[in-house]
Amino acid sequence: MELDKFDRAILKVLQRDARASLQEVSAAVGLSSTPCWTRIKRMEAEGVIQGYTVRIDPAAVGYADTVIVELTLDAHGEDKMEAFGRALGEIPEVLEAFLVSGEYDYLIRIAVRDTRDYERLLRERLYRIPGIRHSKSSFVLRRLKEAELPLEASPSPAPKRVKAAGGARPPARKRGG
Repeated sequence: MELDKFDRAILKVLQRDARASLQEVSAAVGLSSTPCWTRIKRMEAEGVIQGYTVRIDPAAVGYADTVIVELTLDAHGEDKMEAFGRALGEIPEVLEAFLVSGEYDYLIRIAVRDTRDYERLLRERLYRIPGIRHSKSSFVLRRLKEAELPLEASPSPAPKRVKAAGGARPPARKRGG
């Protein structure tokens, strides 16, 4: 889907505040309500807008720590990777998981209450997934930056998206999480 300057402006407003009213979005981008609503609905239908979320302070709901896990599987067959993806999808503390290039196969972001909670998660959930060869964990000490997508530029159209391991769609980016 080709995005013009109005589409990008709408996305920028909604990315900053998903609760902005149609009137606020329209005024910010210089369109009347009807064409603005039409553009929003088209971008939702095309999957450009994947959903609307709320930012929650993880510590306020008991998840004071974030752990980044680098993980390697012992085999890389399609069925093994799909099974691993499904298993990760069943662990609620796993916020994001990326299949990556390099020394490790996956980069996983996990929310935990503390070090004991992480140790429990490792024993009871993560290490029970068959096929894990090696993992390395790092606790996040401080988040230095969280950014919105840079929508000012006009990049070339994105290639078609490929389904994530396990056939599941990657989780939608949660603002602030």
